Amino acid sequence: MPEYEPVIGMECHAELLTESKMFCGCANQFGGEPNTRCCPVCLGMPGSLPVTNRKAVEHVIRTALALNCTVASRARFDRKNYFYPDLPKGYQISQYDNPIGASGWLDIEVNGQKKRIHIRRVHLEEDTGKLFHTVGNESYVDLNRAGVPLMEIVTEFPPDIHSTAEARAYLMKLRAILTYLEVCDGKMEQGSLRCEPNVSLRPVGAAAYGTKTEIKNLNSFRAVQRGIEYELERQASLLNHGEKVVQETRGWNEARQATFAQRSKEVEQEYRYFPEPDLLPLDITPQWIEEIRASLPELPDARHARFVEQYGISNADAAQLTETRSLADYYEQTAGAADPRAAANWIMGDLSRILNAQSLDIANSPVSSPHLAVMINMIERGDISGKLGKTLLERMAATGENPQTLAQREGLVVLRDTVALEAALDSVLAENSAIVSDIVEKGLVNKRGFLVGQVMKATQGKADPRDVNKLLDEKLSRKN
Repeated sequence: MPEYEPVIGMECHAELLTESKMFCGCANQFGGEPNTRCCPVCLGMPGSLPVTNRKAVEHVIRTALALNCTVASRARFDRKNYFYPDLPKGYQISQYDNPIGASGWLDIEVNGQKKRIHIRRVHLEEDTGKLFHTVGNESYVDLNRAGVPLMEIVTEFPPDIHSTAEARAYLMKLRAILTYLEVCDGKMEQGSLRCEPNVSLRPVGAAAYGTKTEIKNLNSFRAVQRGIEYELERQASLLNHGEKVVQETRGWNEARQATFAQRSKEVEQEYRYFPEPDLLPLDITPQWIEEIRASLPELPDARHARFVEQYGISNADAAQLTETRSLADYYEQTAGAADPRAAANWIMGDLSRILNAQSLDIANSPVSSPHLAVMINMIERGDISGKLGKTLLERMAATGENPQTLAQREGLVVLRDTVALEAALDSVLAENSAIVSDIVEKGLVNKRGFLVGQVMKATQGKADPRDVNKLLDEKLSRKN
């Protein structure tokens, strides 16, 4: 059987964070009762005229600059003509040969290897409505989403992406950039960020490209990876059996973990693009571009490098802590008031586990960054042990209270009563005389850890391990 090379192009759609829709004053909000945020413009009523949303244009310029694109001095809207029930006008206002941004790139890292992914275009359009299909073979349309400002980011051809891991890394990096810029919330489960990979195979070493298929309805990083994997396996099976891959759009069935045919794939000519007659071209001045460039935040790659340099954390930890702007902000606020490495460990470890269990992200953490910093400093000072810190963090997440107040009220402070600690240690030594003999007479010092652990257990984790070790050394030395 021949060996095949995957060739993957990525088309990503991001709903932009604006107060109103792209060409009208209807609210741009997720959810709500169907068909309640609509007007003659977004419903495509005769005689209604669109007006361009300036904030949406600025969001696309911001993204184009962050993706190292050239920003056009003049961009134009076009009509993309096709019929679909969720497209009330019978055409979509989009951009074709004069997009806002072009010829950009972003860098990804997979298995320690960096790779540059080139971007062909970043353009602005309007979103469609949403169809709902019932088990009884009925369909309904909700046009609340129709007209929402939508940015499309398309990778270059020929594609640079040749594996599912690279496709996933590209999407994760792109999402991070969009959320850092605050142009999109990146919520794939709500459809705010949608990815449509174009997948094909060709024999290794071949110059010609294979027939591609486009995968729709991928609403998570895992779905993108699994969808591409499935499609590569399906296409390889067809080719190995002497069959042809059909150019088509395929949906993704999450329950079956499989793609399925939806419709034949249109080519550009079928859309009959022509300039939108109701909208003037966009004149994007150098001054406007530079004003937006000056407002760009520190982006993920730059923040990653700074975290490693400034806080002394590993590349792997910095990569995880800069995945989203809210997570990076939370870490930096904590690291500014507590040990940076300890802050990284607590955020990526126990706090992450608590948030995942409650289906919360860091922006909605019930434990504030100042409170986490206070708790870390309490551990550093020896006011509480690391084990008690885990218990305290759980209580903080449940109540939102200050850790010092909680620790005092619930008795989670370190045991400083020397008499009580010595009594607990004497009891442990008496119950484990054989282990004491092994340490004292045979020099098996590796067994000391067991005794320390038993004291910690006897004191319900409230003893300071440093105090336990010091007292244990004194008692063992007397037995020599």
